[in-house]
Amino acid sequence: MLKTIGIIGGMGPAATADLMLKIIEMTDAQSDQEHIPMLIDSNTRIPDRTQAILHGGEDPVPEMLLSAKKLEAGGADFIIIPCNTAHYFIGELEKEVSIKFLNMPVETAGLIKARGVKCAAVLATDGTCQSGLYDRVLRANGIEPIYPYPDQQALIMSVIYDYIKKGITDPSELPCSEMQRIRDDLEDRGAEALLLACTELPLAFRIMDLYDDSCVDPTEVLAAAAVREAGATLRPGIRY
Repeated sequence: MLKTIGIIGGMGPAATADLMLKIIEMTDAQSDQEHIPMLIDSNTRIPDRTQAILHGGEDPVPEMLLSAKKLEAGGADFIIIPCNTAHYFIGELEKEVSIKFLNMPVETAGLIKARGVKCAAVLATDGTCQSGLYDRVLRANGIEPIYPYPDQQALIMSVIYDYIKKGITDPSELPCSEMQRIRDDLEDRGAEALLLACTELPLAFRIMDLYDDSCVDPTEVLAAAAVREAGATLRPGIRY
């Protein structure tokens, strides 16, 4: 029998839907009954994680914990979180919930190592970058992280907060050429992979037609890990 996946969502809602769709698309299923059962709490009340980490904003842990306990009580066998920055707080959740959490940064760093990458650019929120969330797991796997310059980081934050989180998805309205210059610069600085370490960024890169084989989508990595943890089989050709 397949395990039930619990998803703490709402950070943001589009990223939550993206993760669920990826799990469905990655599962080698021929009928409804062969797909993985999922419980999703799209808790949009969870305070902003970057504000909490860097600017003394409201603590997101109480709301995240409410979601986790709701999923646990509902019958989830393990929990996943489609928000990279939220993993800064995962240790606090693990102390209060008895079921397993899959850790998206850890899973992602393991995949990058398996691909032989030695240098990866981290594109993420200020909270993820400045907290060292990916720095630790990448270096532990022998991978050198590099980051956008401050002006580049400001644009990345704008793409996340001023466009994707606000539902602006028309490519003509997004700063496509500016983002292309950022990725070109990171590759010139030695990046062998672009780690899109905010769940809004893979959505943005696909909208702007910037997504290619050098991009690593942690949402896809987490989806594949969840399929395996649930006891299902990945569709043929899935590279995770």
